[in-house]
Amino acid sequence: MIYLIKQGLPPNSAFKIMETVRKGKALKDPEKWKEYTALMKEHNVPDWYIKSCEKIKYMFPKAHAAAYVTNAFRIAWFKVHEPKAYYAAFFSIRAADEFDSEIMIFGEEKVKNKMKEIDLQGNNASQKDKAMYPVLELVLEMYERGIKFLPIDLYKSSATKFIVEEDGIRPPLNSIAGLGTVAAQGIENARKDGKFMSIDDMKIRSKVGDSVADLLKKFGCLDGMSQSNQLSLFG
Repeated sequence: MIYLIKQGLPPNSAFKIMETVRKGKALKDPEKWKEYTALMKEHNVPDWYIKSCEKIKYMFPKAHAAAYVTNAFRIAWFKVHEPKAYYAAFFSIRAADEFDSEIMIFGEEKVKNKMKEIDLQGNNASQKDKAMYPVLELVLEMYERGIKFLPIDLYKSSATKFIVEEDGIRPPLNSIAGLGTVAAQGIENARKDGKFMSIDDMKIRSKVGDSVADLLKKFGCLDGMSQSNQLSLFG
């Protein structure tokens, strides 16, 4: 478009020609393209340029390219200057399906061991492990920058989002493998009505089963909580 304007074409016509060419429509409307070709020749646009326009199938919009680059600079700034916010956002948005708290939140040694295990498997590694590998790399990078994960907490952890806190990043409930988003959201909604009186109370109010309770126990989320809220008179 800029070149055509420099050649003397009206800006509106230059824009229309650019959009026609960019979308690969130069030869799909012969009559219109004939009109554009005549206009370009009238302003001394060379034949090789016109022929090139006819062969283009698609071109990425300049405005979109500029927006992507601008966004990349923003992301880079946060990664350098606000790393906790960067990692929390990335894990919440881009790595939700591949993040496994059992492997990733207990220190860099466990992360390194999982990466070695995947490396040794080579092409035989499962698709799940292959998809997890880039996330493991980012988690390791985070640890090496001195940022740590905080324990998953029944009341403090979000259902689905990693939360930035002063001492680190707190993983969500659904980052526990096997604890789905629906169950996590059920717990988050139920706790708004107050603390759970017991494990059974948590299960009933959150509408989750024994398997979810067992996963929470495994991560220490139910420590100190009795199984039921019935009191024994003969304990």
